[in-house]
Amino acid sequence: MASLSFQGGGGGGAKKDEKGKNIQVVVRCRPFNASERKASSYAVVDCDQARKEVSVRTGGVTDKTSRKTYTFDMVFGAQAKQIDVYRSVVCPILDEVIMGYNCTVFAYGQTGTGKTFTMEGERSPNEEYTWEEDPLAGIIPRTLHQIFEKLTENGTEFSVKVSLLEIYNEELFDLLNPTPDVGERLQMFDDPRNKRGVIIKGLEEITVHNKNEVYQILERGAAKRTTAATYMNAYSSRSHSVFSITIHMKETTIDGEELVKIGKLNLVDLAGSENIGRSGAVDKRAREAGNINQSLLTLGRVITALVERAPHIPYRESKLTRILQDSLGGRTKTSIIATVSPASINLEETLSTLEYAHRAKNIMNKPEVNQKLTKRALIKEYTEEIERLKRDLAAAREKNGVYISLENYEALNGKLTVQEEQIAEYIDKISAMEEEVKRITELFTVNKNELEQCKTDLQMKEKELEETQKDLQDTKAHLAEEEYVVSILENTEEKLHGTASKLLSTVEETTKDVSGLHAKLDRKKAVDQHNTVVQNTFARQMNVLFNKIQDSVSENSLKQQHILTSYTNVLGDLLSTSSSAANVLVSIVSASFASVEERVSTEVSCVSEKILQHETLSLESKAELLRLIEEHTSGLRSALNSLTPMVEFVLGLNCQFQNNMKKYSAMAVEMEGHKKEMNTFFGDLCLALKKLQEETASVFSQLQNDCENLKEEVEMTRIAHTKSTAELISSLQSQLDLFAQETQKNLTGVLAKNGSLKTTITAVQENVHLKTTDLVSSTTSNHNKFTASLNNFSQELRDINCENRKMLEESTDHCQQLLSNLTNMSQDTDKWCEFTTAQVVSFTDQQLLSFGNEKQHLQCLQKKTKESCDGAVAEIADHIGRQKAAGEKAANGLLDQIKVDWEILLEQKLALDEEAHHGLTQVNGFLQEDLKVDIPTGTTPQRRDYFYPVTLVRTEPRELLLEQLRQKQPKLDAMLNGFPKEVGENADQDLLEEEEVVQESNESLVSDKSLLDTNICCNTNGGIPFFQHKRSHKKDKENKSTAAWEKTKTEDMMEQFLPKSKLPLRSLN
Repeated sequence: MASLSFQGGGGGGAKKDEKGKNIQVVVRCRPFNASERKASSYAVVDCDQARKEVSVRTGGVTDKTSRKTYTFDMVFGAQAKQIDVYRSVVCPILDEVIMGYNCTVFAYGQTGTGKTFTMEGERSPNEEYTWEEDPLAGIIPRTLHQIFEKLTENGTEFSVKVSLLEIYNEELFDLLNPTPDVGERLQMFDDPRNKRGVIIKGLEEITVHNKNEVYQILERGAAKRTTAATYMNAYSSRSHSVFSITIHMKETTIDGEELVKIGKLNLVDLAGSENIGRSGAVDKRAREAGNINQSLLTLGRVITALVERAPHIPYRESKLTRILQDSLGGRTKTSIIATVSPASINLEETLSTLEYAHRAKNIMNKPEVNQKLTKRALIKEYTEEIERLKRDLAAAREKNGVYISLENYEALNGKLTVQEEQIAEYIDKISAMEEEVKRITELFTVNKNELEQCKTDLQMKEKELEETQKDLQDTKAHLAEEEYVVSILENTEEKLHGTASKLLSTVEETTKDVSGLHAKLDRKKAVDQHNTVVQNTFARQMNVLFNKIQDSVSENSLKQQHILTSYTNVLGDLLSTSSSAANVLVSIVSASFASVEERVSTEVSCVSEKILQHETLSLESKAELLRLIEEHTSGLRSALNSLTPMVEFVLGLNCQFQNNMKKYSAMAVEMEGHKKEMNTFFGDLCLALKKLQEETASVFSQLQNDCENLKEEVEMTRIAHTKSTAELISSLQSQLDLFAQETQKNLTGVLAKNGSLKTTITAVQENVHLKTTDLVSSTTSNHNKFTASLNNFSQELRDINCENRKMLEESTDHCQQLLSNLTNMSQDTDKWCEFTTAQVVSFTDQQLLSFGNEKQHLQCLQKKTKESCDGAVAEIADHIGRQKAAGEKAANGLLDQIKVDWEILLEQKLALDEEAHHGLTQVNGFLQEDLKVDIPTGTTPQRRDYFYPVTLVRTEPRELLLEQLRQKQPKLDAMLNGFPKEVGENADQDLLEEEEVVQESNESLVSDKSLLDTNICCNTNGGIPFFQHKRSHKKDKENKSTAAWEKTKTEDMMEQFLPKSKLPLRSLN
């Protein structure tokens, strides 16, 4: 028997993640089972696999709005397969196990929701699949199969060990123990190497060499696991099971050293929580359910404490939580599969499971890769384990060891372990403290020596500082005095320079003003001379211009007289031309209507004669037809069936005739549109020709209406003939051809008459168009369009007639075929012949009656046409007469207006001549009398030059002076070494005298120029620094001549040297 360690990282982590990783939570919903369907339960859980959401209806069947929605890492619905769950959840974890991580997957949920099915799965009936191919296989067999597949593909040396632990009623049992006694309880201890791990003493670890051995182990463990039947589940697991897989993999480093990498996977199948009242558990089963619920409740409290980051996590309250301690908040990668039921009867348990799972999402683990062991370390570990087992075995055989109770022995072991850890920790602390004391002592000695040296240096620096402070105070006092004097002198210089600048600017402005005045005088003189020349030129030009205006007025008057005369002649010609055109138009219209009336009469008489001929032919055809009917009565009955297609064809021809009639109607509408377009065009023409064109357009409109009426009458006649032809086809075969030819001739005659009428109308239009060509040239295109439309209409009518002729010929052919069929049927239709004879007699009478009505209608049409033409001729003549009178009246009025304009033109000419003469007189008076000339007096001052200083001398900038001083410093230092020491003693007196000279010169300068009213005062207070003395001299040198300041060689050298020397400061100190 061995002891197995349940710990997070094997001997410490070699690699830690930068951040923690949340536990992965997956939800799986199973389908309805038989008991739930029998209880008429409805679905309350909706799984959205794409959005990873689980929605639970909490309001009942009717309330669909009350929902709770949870979001997880993965969601699987009732249709999900075992392979889908395995690939999504466990496959990624296997790669991490092979990398050396510790991983845990456990199923959590209510009893009967599919935890054991998900983890272990089932075998298909009749064993038609192997383990690896069975679609019902769970996570554990698929995991072991893939582990061997992956390790074999990698080609590395490996070993796989498995163990199967059962937690039943808070007791630990080994399901892989080879002894038949499963009731041997295992003991659990804390792992001294890992505070979060535990050791299961006596838990058997079996080495697995291939996947076939795995399947046998799984079957053996499943057979020993405690299960029982309840109302909720026929094969309910009454215990928790932990299936552990430990993988040792050998790696070789670059240096050739062999390392062992360890990965561990825990697959936990938890017992389901259950309601004792609903599951029907009593006695032993009730105690089992209580222990299961107690351990799961502890697991829930652990999850809650981890999420809320409580200071105490109750791992030790249950053996399940102690084993899963490292998986919950430790160094293991953990995945939870929460299984739920979709039925409404399990709503409370489903919500509880989802709440636990949702809280578990927030648990943060910090996974670590297990430390890789060397071959020596692994052999050493195995050797120590073997020695320990040998000692235990020897003690068990000899029975000479010390006997103590198990509880005391465990307490003693735990106390010794803690003490050993504390001793090792205290020894490390003591060593560290001794090293720290030694280091601090050495540091103290060094610091003490440095402190003594610093004290000595500090005393010396303090003495130097006192001396330097005294010098600094004296220097500050002298510096303040010199700065005050410098500021006073600078202010004075600025004021003097500002006053001088103002004076110079005033002089410049005055000089510019004088020059400007002289320039103004020169420009004024030149302008006066120019104006005199321009004045004389302007006077000459105005005389010439007014003469041209008078000549132009006279010329324009003559031209306007000629224009009015030509207007008078043109109006007379236009009036005579309009009268003759109106007379011609009346004669043409009268002749046109006479010809129309004559042709209509001729056609009506021809149609009447043909109608009489048709009546005679009809009577003859009646007698002939009666004879033919008597001869062929018997053949009509037998040929009745063959006549039906012919009759249908005749009906089709009638339909085509009806379509042609529709085409005629469309053409009539088109003709009506062209008529409206023509009326619009002639309306525009009436606006240009006034009333004459208006009357002409109305006449043409009336003629067009008459033409349309005539066309409609012709169309009605053609329709009547067409109907008659269709009715006679069935009985009057011999007469049909003659009657169709006569009808076609009639139609052709009517169309010819219509064409002649159209030609007459076109001739009238062309005559009117020729009379008004000069005023309405744009009417030609519209007239041609109308003429083309009429031609197109006539052509379409001819085409339709040709089509009708073809259709009539086809109808004749079919009628001949019909006649032959009637001949064959005449023997069998005696009775039908008598009936047909009566019908023929009746039809002939109706035809004769129709011919009489048509004849009367043609006579009425002739009468109406004559009356309409007479009325139109009279109306046109009346309108043309009125238009002629109106034109003559307008022309006479225009002639009268031209005479009045002639008189007004003469009056305007006289007025313009008078105004031009008056304007010329005023211009000459303005140029010769009103303009005045400027006469010179000789008192204007003459131009001359002014001489004055234009530049002001200022002290150079301070930076430039200091730069010059620094350049002369070496030379002055050399000269200073040759002077006697008395120079330093008498320097203050010489400076005082020179300062007084400078002050007097400044005061004299101010008083001579009268620039300032105040004197510059300097408070010496025992002497002025040399650099201020030099600045004063330099100012005087700029404002006076250089010769006044030339002294002896010694004075010049002192003037250059003293400003740079520090001797005065030392003497003052």
